[in-house]
Amino acid sequence: MKPVALDAMGGDRAPEAAVAGAVSAARELSIPVLLVGEETRLTAELARHARVPAGIEVVHAGDVIGMEESPGQALLRKRDSSVMVAVNLVKEGRASGVVSAGNSGAVTGAALLRLGMLPGVDRPAIASLFPTRRGKAVVLDVGATVDATPEQLVAFARIGERYARCMLRMERPRVGLLSIGEEPSKGNAVIKKTFPLLEASGLNFVGNVEGGDVAHGSVEVVVCDGFTGNVLLKVVEGYVEFVWEVLKEALRSSWRSRLGAWLAKPALLGMASRFDYAAYGGALLLGVNGVVVIGHGRSNATAVRSALRVAKELAEQRVVEELVASFGRETQVGQVAWGAGGEARPARPGSEPKG
Repeated sequence: MKPVALDAMGGDRAPEAAVAGAVSAARELSIPVLLVGEETRLTAELARHARVPAGIEVVHAGDVIGMEESPGQALLRKRDSSVMVAVNLVKEGRASGVVSAGNSGAVTGAALLRLGMLPGVDRPAIASLFPTRRGKAVVLDVGATVDATPEQLVAFARIGERYARCMLRMERPRVGLLSIGEEPSKGNAVIKKTFPLLEASGLNFVGNVEGGDVAHGSVEVVVCDGFTGNVLLKVVEGYVEFVWEVLKEALRSSWRSRLGAWLAKPALLGMASRFDYAAYGGALLLGVNGVVVIGHGRSNATAVRSALRVAKELAEQRVVEELVASFGRETQVGQVAWGAGGEARPARPGSEPKG
């Protein structure tokens, strides 16, 4: 298979974590990796690893976009940045996908500029897999499109539903609209306008869902704008860390607790792995014409390794091609990929996400 391009300069722990994750992925998962970044630094970092496996190649990039930089301005000023070079490798056909734990706005912007949008989709969405009582749920958007219109939310529902079919192996996943109540009258103006559009979309739309319904597994696809989804994601991550720390403190409080913790260790580790972002690797940027996996800014080597695995699997499963074919079939029968109610709407490619 073609290698996966890795933005080795992106993330809080770059390039150390990126290089370590790439070495692990190449060695243990046989994933070829194109390490993109400042050649001297990456070569020196690779030298710290004994027996660097075959399949790792360094591709020089002369600049880096920082986590706090404005994505639009940085992309214009830093055309030789590691994220732009990495995405270009996908555009040129040298890489099967790209992984970055860097500035998510910059990753999204670079993907829009170089890869373009899928036919019938005008804004991207970051799709994250959330653990639930019944398995997993696709939540989108969690950060790419902060202010979404009702029509764009319907587009997210359609593309998220198809992604869930691929990833969760489901014929007809249930779709829910994230709101503050189950009734159609609940929510802000955008949510209220989106509800009837989803009802008429032909999707398996079950109505509004509240935050707690996500964990219970009431639906397999949760639709929201990027602002709401990102807040949900960060709150869940924060509380998982909080609960885990409280639990560890309680288990160390006495010898009885320590004995109980030792006996329950396998179950506790299994539970922790379901909520560990490092095990999930990253979230797919849906809507762009290529495999783009956005990792957590705090990604360690394990998370980078997992993200490379996710990108490899998505490329092998030809998820993007399936999405293109699916939207193409809808267009041929007169249905619009991101519209609803039978209204024809043209795509508006080239719009850059906020954030």
